[in-house]
Amino acid sequence: MDRRRVITSALVGIMLLGAAFPAAARVEELYPDQPAPVYWTDEMVDETPHAWFVEFSGAPLAEGGSASAVKSERAQFRAEAARQNVKFQERFEYEELFNGISIAADASQVAALSRLPGVKAIYPVVEIARPEVEVPTDDIDLVTALAMTGADIVQSELGYTGKGIKVAVMDTGIDYHHPDLGGGFGKGYKVAYGYDFVGDDFNADPTHPGYNPVPVPDPDPDDCAIAGHGTHVAGIVGANGRIKGVAPDVTLGAYRVFGCEGSTTADVMLAAMERAYKDKMDILNMSIGSAFQWPGYPTAVAADRLVKKGMVVVASIGNSGEYGLYSTSAPGNGSQVIGVASFDNSHATLRIFRVDGAGVGFTPATASPLPPTAGTLPIASADVGVGDDLACVPLPAGSLEGAAALVQRGGCTFYEKALHAQNAGAAAVILYNNVAGRVNPTVAGEEPITIPVVAITNEDGLMIRDLLESGDELLLEWTDETGSFESPTGGLISSFSSYGLAPDLSLKPDLGAPGGGIYSTYPLEAGGYATIGGTSMSAPHVAGAAALLLEAMPKAKPDEVQARLMNTADPKYWWGAPALGFLDSVNRQGAGMLQIDKAILADVVVETPKLALGESTGKAVSETLTIRNNSGRRITYALSHVEAVSTGGDTYSPSFFIGDDVVSFQKDTVTLSPRGVTKVKVSIAPDPSLPDGTIYGGYIVLTPVNNDGPVLRVPYAGYKGDYQEKEVLTPTPYGFPWLARAADGSYYKEGEGAVFTMADGDIPYVLFHLDHQSSHLRIGVRPADGGAVTYFLDQEYMSRNSQPTGFFAIGFDGIVMQGKKERILPDGDYVLLIEVLKPLGNAKNKDHWETWTSPVFTIDRSAE
Repeated sequence: MDRRRVITSALVGIMLLGAAFPAAARVEELYPDQPAPVYWTDEMVDETPHAWFVEFSGAPLAEGGSASAVKSERAQFRAEAARQNVKFQERFEYEELFNGISIAADASQVAALSRLPGVKAIYPVVEIARPEVEVPTDDIDLVTALAMTGADIVQSELGYTGKGIKVAVMDTGIDYHHPDLGGGFGKGYKVAYGYDFVGDDFNADPTHPGYNPVPVPDPDPDDCAIAGHGTHVAGIVGANGRIKGVAPDVTLGAYRVFGCEGSTTADVMLAAMERAYKDKMDILNMSIGSAFQWPGYPTAVAADRLVKKGMVVVASIGNSGEYGLYSTSAPGNGSQVIGVASFDNSHATLRIFRVDGAGVGFTPATASPLPPTAGTLPIASADVGVGDDLACVPLPAGSLEGAAALVQRGGCTFYEKALHAQNAGAAAVILYNNVAGRVNPTVAGEEPITIPVVAITNEDGLMIRDLLESGDELLLEWTDETGSFESPTGGLISSFSSYGLAPDLSLKPDLGAPGGGIYSTYPLEAGGYATIGGTSMSAPHVAGAAALLLEAMPKAKPDEVQARLMNTADPKYWWGAPALGFLDSVNRQGAGMLQIDKAILADVVVETPKLALGESTGKAVSETLTIRNNSGRRITYALSHVEAVSTGGDTYSPSFFIGDDVVSFQKDTVTLSPRGVTKVKVSIAPDPSLPDGTIYGGYIVLTPVNNDGPVLRVPYAGYKGDYQEKEVLTPTPYGFPWLARAADGSYYKEGEGAVFTMADGDIPYVLFHLDHQSSHLRIGVRPADGGAVTYFLDQEYMSRNSQPTGFFAIGFDGIVMQGKKERILPDGDYVLLIEVLKPLGNAKNKDHWETWTSPVFTIDRSAE
C-alpha cells in the first residue's frame, strides 16, 4: 500500500493551524507528488568572482568611525597597492555603512590583495541577474494578491494607505512618467527621490553580448523600456491609478542599480544603500540579492546597520529554490532584515491560444519573438521515437516542419529544447511544465531563437498530448484574448523560492507574500503593465505592508514591525503534496503568508518573533518568549505547537520528513496583564528519529482563550545533529580539488611534477568545490619536503557553489609575506594546501577543519 495514501486518509479534515496536530508514530519520509526539476547540467561551471569587496580595519561612519580615519585607510591602501604593483580597477568606495572599496581583479591577484596591510577581509562581489519578465496583458491580478495578504482590508476598512511614508526601491529604476506612479520625478511627485548608479549601458553579465561592467552614474533614475523590473516592483509597493499597490499613497525613491540589460553586482547595491540612508528613507525594498551567502556578507551587514539606524529593510530571500538548501540571499539573510519568500498568486492573467476549442493560458518565453494574435499551426509532438518529448537531442531535419512542437520541461535547458525544435523546422514551441504550476522560461543563447516559444501548465500539456494520441490533426489557434486563470499552486510556496536556513543557522526566510505571477505597472513604452514572478514581487508586498503599519503606528521601531508581521502570518501547506495536510518547511516559508490587517489590529505582540535553535545533538533547547500586551484588558492565551515538514539529505536535492518534535511549555496558558509584559519558557527538541543533518521546525501557537484577537505564531527551526560533521570540501564528479593551469580561458588539471614559470600568467591554480558554506577558508603553500605553511588567501564567510559541478579557482603568484615584508619564493618543489573550517566550527579544534594537499609542483623561473 502507498504510504502517502495512508497518511492522506488519516489527515482528512484535520486543521493544523491551531492547537491540534496529528501525531506521527515515527518519522516518515515524504515524497512530492511530482519531484522538483533539476536545473544544472554535468558540465563544469566556473563560479570564481571577478570583483571583490575590500574591507578595511576601521569602523564605518554608521558604527562610530571618523571620516578622516576612513579616508586615510583608503589612501594607505591605494599607495601600498601601487607600490606592490597589485593590479585592479577600483569601482566604488564606501564609508557610511561599510569601510572599504570594491575592485575588479583577476583571480590571480586575490593573494596579493589579501596580504596588503590594513585589509581586514575580502569578499566576492556577486553578480546579480535581473529576473525575467512576461508579456504585458490587460487584466489586473494585483487585486487577488492584495486580497491574499489583507492589504485590501487595510485600505478599504481601516483607511491606511501609506501616506507620509518614504519607501526606497533599489532596482532597475522607475518609469516615473507612468500615471499610476505620479507622472514625474522630484519634489512634489510620488517618485521624489532617487539616483542612477550605473547608466543605461551598464551590464555586469560577462556572457552577454553587451557586457560592460563600467558604471556611468547620473541623477536620472528612469527605468528602461526593455528593463521594467523596478517599475513593476514600485507599482506593487505604491501604484495609485488604474491599479493600486499595497500602499498607494507612499512617497517613492528610485535607486537604479541595473542598466537597460543584463546583470548588476553587489557593490553597486551597497553604494545605493548608502544613498538611501543619506536620503532618510523610512523603508528600503531590495528585490535583488546574492545567493548562497552568509549574513556576514557586506550587503547584509550594511542592511543590518540601516535597521539599527531606524530604517525598515525588506529584501527578497532569493529565487534559488531549485538549487537546494542553504540558498538564501544577502542582504535578505541579514539578522535584522525582513527576508521574504514567495507564494504563488491565486490567479494569473495570461494570453490565450485555443486547441480543440479550449482556451489555454500561456507565458511567452524571454528572448523569443512574441506570438501572433491570429493564425493557426498544426501541433506535433517532439517525441523522437524514444518514448519522450523532451527534445534534449537534435531532432531529424524537417521532422517538425511548420508545426507547433509540444515539448516537455526537464532534462536540459529551455534554450536547447527550443533550438532543437527550431532546427527541425518547427514554427513555434509549446513548453509544458513537468510539475504543477507555471514557469517563466528564457531561451537566450548564442544562436538566436527566431520562433515563438510559450510555456503552459503540466495539466494543459497532458491534455494536448492526449488529443494528439487520438490520431486526428490538431491545430493551435493564436488569439488576441486574455484571461484570468486560477493557479493550481495558488497559496503554495513558489518553486523558485529559496531554502534556508542561513549558513549560521539563523532562521530565514522570515515570512512570505505573493510573488508567483503578479500583475503591476511596467514602462509605458512597453505597454504600461506586465506580469512578473519572483521573490522580487513578494518583497514589495511586505515593504508596502510595512508602510501601512508605520502609518498606523508611527512610533513603531523596525523590530516591532518585523515582530507584528511575523506573529500574524499564516503558514501554508507543503508544496510537495498539499493534500497530506502538513505545513511547509519553516526554512522555506518562515512565519508564513503575510496578513497585514491582522498585524495592524493585533493588541498583543510576541517580541521574540522567531526561534533559531542552532545545533541539537540530543538535548532540548530552552528559549524564552517575551509577550507584550498593548491593550487595556487581560488576555489569556493557550500555548501549543505544530510541526512542519523537515528537510534533509543532499544539499542540492533535499529529502522531506515529518515527525514529532518534543515541545514543552513552562505553563500551558499565559495570562497577560493590561499594558503588561510576560515571559514564558519553551523547551524544544527534534524528533530523535529524524536523520542527522536534517533541518527541522514548526510553530509555537498562541490561541486566545476567549477568541478576543488573532492567533499568534512563533516559527522555530534548528539543525538536528552535529553541524561540524557536515562535509564541505567535496570532490564532485570531476574529482576536485585540482592543481591546475589556466590557458585560453580554461583550466587544465596538472599532476605530480608540473612545472610553472610564474611568468605571463603561468602560475599554479587550485580549483575546489564547496558543497556547503565555510566559516573560514585558507589557502597556503609550503615546501614539498615539509615545513611551515604560508597562507596567501585567508577568507571568512565563504559561500557554497550553486550547483554540484561548480567550482572556485584561486591562483598563486609565488609571493608570500614574511612578517610585514614580501618574499618571492625561490625556485623549488612545493605543494598548495586548502584548509576549510566547517560552518560555525571552532578554529582551534583540528577536527573542525577539512584539508587538502596538492600534488608536488615545481617553480622554475629559468624555464621561461
